Amino acid sequence: MTNFARLISYLGTGLRRLRWDTCRLRTYEEKRLRAIVRYAYENVQFYHEKLREAKILPSDIKSVEDLSKLPITSKDEIRNESVSKIVSKAFDPSRLKMKRTTGSTGKPFQILVTSKEDDWRKSIYMRANISCGQKVRDKWIVVTAPHHFSDTTPFQRKLGLFAQTCVSIHDDISHQIEIVKAAKPDILDGYSGWLLALAQQVKKTGENGISPRIMFGSAEFIDKSSMAYLEDTFGSPYYDQFGCAEVDRTAWMCPNRDGYHMDIDSVITEFVSKDGEAVASGERGNIVYTSLFNYAMPLIRYGVGDVGVPSTEKCSCGRSLPLMKVIEGRKDSLLVLPNGRILSPVAFFTTMYDYEYYSEIEQFKLVQKKIDVFEMFIKKKDDKIDESVFRDSMTNHVAKVLAVKPGTVSIDVEFVTQIPAIGDKHASVVSEMKI
Repeated sequence: MTNFARLISYLGTGLRRLRWDTCRLRTYEEKRLRAIVRYAYENVQFYHEKLREAKILPSDIKSVEDLSKLPITSKDEIRNESVSKIVSKAFDPSRLKMKRTTGSTGKPFQILVTSKEDDWRKSIYMRANISCGQKVRDKWIVVTAPHHFSDTTPFQRKLGLFAQTCVSIHDDISHQIEIVKAAKPDILDGYSGWLLALAQQVKKTGENGISPRIMFGSAEFIDKSSMAYLEDTFGSPYYDQFGCAEVDRTAWMCPNRDGYHMDIDSVITEFVSKDGEAVASGERGNIVYTSLFNYAMPLIRYGVGDVGVPSTEKCSCGRSLPLMKVIEGRKDSLLVLPNGRILSPVAFFTTMYDYEYYSEIEQFKLVQKKIDVFEMFIKKKDDKIDESVFRDSMTNHVAKVLAVKPGTVSIDVEFVTQIPAIGDKHASVVSEMKI
């Protein structure tokens, strides 16, 4: 449960740090970096072994530049380790909060955090929103997965303090539109792909009635033309936000939109080449995160699979947080169904959590070939479950998620040892349809 007083305290200090100069921010960042590296080495078996293998001591890491001495940690490394190796010995894993990754690559897994760490994440999240004009008592509609519905506490709801009203991304989009219309939100928030699907549905019907003061989007890649489409449809500014479930918000657009401000007081973001070397300003690089607040389950030089561009430009807003430019993310595509429904990829892969054999899946990929033809590729962890049983249950599950009547679409489930590189090779949901 969120400790609202602690969250507000974190938020207040976080907002004050936005007024710090570059030198003070850098000093703070590197102090926290030294602390987390030392802590991970002393308390987390995975990082203790990783540093020893690289012949690195915590004392060798004094600055952000020194991070290059450490090996990059991949998602698969973390995913394949036992909980006892990746969680600090100072914490009981059963008492930690679980955060699920979105599974946009078809390989979802879980992150464990303490209540304090979760409040820190939320404070950094809210700092970006407040910087873009959100107010304490704004009507805030968020269309999201049901497991986020409890993010707002009863205390917040009672007093109306940064209280989210959540709408399930799994509801029919027409129903979602009616709820949003009735709410008359000041803030419209959600997955970028869902916001785009909402705008397209509104354009299609010709009935809008949705005019928020501000829009926020995240979790899915969105290009400039799509941002312009959203703003034209709803008549309000759209601010994109960037990050991942493992460390939450890491970068965000301010009202000046000169790029994405990086939250370097919370997460260090590196941009590296295929060889792991830092790229120059203006060059594209693979994004690598080092969390400065994850102590229960530290993440140091953690490669997330996204691509961005570091920038030495200064934002005209005057904030000292450095800028990045996002040029490539998890570029999933919207699904178009025979009944005219448009489904965001996030809506699909979040429902995979409810699949009865979900724990037996190592990776999956859904490909829409035609409006009524789908292919599902499954890489299993082992052979515990009979494939015919697995195939039938998966076919029924996909049909349920797509909300289509049996026999109206073709769903072919194929078991593979390697997920095929169709469309965006990193995406778990790909559509070959043109909207």
